[in-house]
Amino acid sequence: MSLDPQAKALLDGLAAQGMKSFEEMSVAEARQTGYAFIGLEGDAEPVGNCIDRVVAVVGGEIPLRIYLPTGAGPHPIVVYFHGGGFVFGDLEVVDKVARSLSNASHAAVVSVGYRLAPEHRFPTATEDCYAATQWAVDNAPALGLDATRIAVCGDSAGGNLATVVAMMARDRQGPKIAYQLLIYPVTDAMPDMTGKYPSRVTNGSGYLLTSAAMDWFFSLYFTTPDDAEHPHASPIRGVLSGLPPATVITAGFDPLHDEGKAYADALGDAGVPVKYLPNAGMIHGFMWLMGALGHARGVFDEAGRHLRAAFAPPPSPSTLPLP
Repeated sequence: MSLDPQAKALLDGLAAQGMKSFEEMSVAEARQTGYAFIGLEGDAEPVGNCIDRVVAVVGGEIPLRIYLPTGAGPHPIVVYFHGGGFVFGDLEVVDKVARSLSNASHAAVVSVGYRLAPEHRFPTATEDCYAATQWAVDNAPALGLDATRIAVCGDSAGGNLATVVAMMARDRQGPKIAYQLLIYPVTDAMPDMTGKYPSRVTNGSGYLLTSAAMDWFFSLYFTTPDDAEHPHASPIRGVLSGLPPATVITAGFDPLHDEGKAYADALGDAGVPVKYLPNAGMIHGFMWLMGALGHARGVFDEAGRHLRAAFAPPPSPSTLPLP
């Protein structure tokens, strides 16, 4: 396994520019750095329409941006939660990502601007994301959307939030989630897990996300270390049976690689249909880097195919093969 040449060139360029690791930044610097990814995401793909909404949540309100495909609805829904260590990222940072996801999946994408740590610590983000998913279901008819075909999706911290929302929906008898698309997700926030997940050491530095940065993000997200034990913080420690089918995407040069693979395995062991898409030469965050990493385009396309298959109606009896 070798690092993708374009990924290496990108990392070399960032190092030459003197980019600090996130744990060396202030929160304000990390949030400003998030906007630098916009220039690396490639072109903004056109979509049918784009609508901004503000949604009331417990203790405040959050913005949503809804990307509608062209053509007649009702469209299936992908509720998308961005990455950024629970600390940075917003609707503008992932605007291009959400557009590409909508086009790849032929679905409406509801991008969620959940509240960030450290101002809003765990479990605020999980509750915001669940509320946004419920809002999408409740308002689907007015938006020309199909609430019976809904998936959750997220990258990194957003991957954590996506599968946690699926857990919450199952346990609260909430929206019937059809699918979960988890892109290099955070699945185990417990400290000192290097023995269980060797990639936290082998990929712990030099590949954009560092293990030290992960610890820094967790220190800002959690109020106490005990928070990390909660299944809504570390979903791999929760009950996984009864969750919707999943696609889990990992990157080979990522501290999160091993826990992503372990989560895919754990879902399968719990009886959840799961597809695992490894990307051996990639670094963490590559789905935000389509303008710099050509490999990302194919992953968007493959993920879109998985979502389209999940949204497709079951075959009618007349189309089934004869026994």
